[in-house]
Amino acid sequence: MSEGTATRTGSDGPFAADPLDRSAVAAVGLITLFVVALATSQLTAAKVLALPLPFALPVIGPEITLPGAALAYALTFLASDCYAELYGRRATQVVVNVAFLANFLVLALVWSTLAAPGIDPEVAAAFDTALGPATNIVAGSLLAYVVSQNWDVFVFHAIRDRTGRGMLWLRNLASTASSQAIDTAIFVGVAFYVAPILLGVGNPLPPSALLALGLGQYLLKLAIAVLDTPIVYLVVGAVRE
Repeated sequence: MSEGTATRTGSDGPFAADPLDRSAVAAVGLITLFVVALATSQLTAAKVLALPLPFALPVIGPEITLPGAALAYALTFLASDCYAELYGRRATQVVVNVAFLANFLVLALVWSTLAAPGIDPEVAAAFDTALGPATNIVAGSLLAYVVSQNWDVFVFHAIRDRTGRGMLWLRNLASTASSQAIDTAIFVGVAFYVAPILLGVGNPLPPSALLALGLGQYLLKLAIAVLDTPIVYLVVGAVRE
């Protein structure tokens, strides 16, 4: 059997020559991190966090309010930027858009579990409270995801086309900072204003509350983007050595 035939029949795929090939292992690892972080963000979005600040900030106030999914979702940008640097634009767009479809599988599995009858009513009620995503949150998060993640890939490679392999920090920060701004604006706007008006789910927040909610989330996401830049360098450097 030729090598081409073995590859087509799924013999060992990219691990045929070396089961510990760093590039292949990194590809699987980054895709896994991306999907796990994305699924986790769907499951934790219902819990709203209030992180106290050492001092009150203008507009935001004495605490940052954000969904529990914020940290998990931030990891998707770390994974996608590493993947984009190592494997290119088209491969990253495939990961982003296939993962978008996987969101619906996660929601379907969660909703089917919630809909199934439970033995213990108290446990069932707890599951409904903890895992029952509100329609407005789902609508906001899905739309924000598909737009911001594709924008992240576009900006990352637009900068890379002009800088080559150098200035990885610039494309990581610029792509993540701009895409997180888009993500926050869409999520907060749709989940807490547009969806309540159009779908009648909850009450729309006033503009001042929307601004405080969005700005607080974005500042935290921006801080995470700055902190994850050394990690991007470590991952990319380890694979390319």
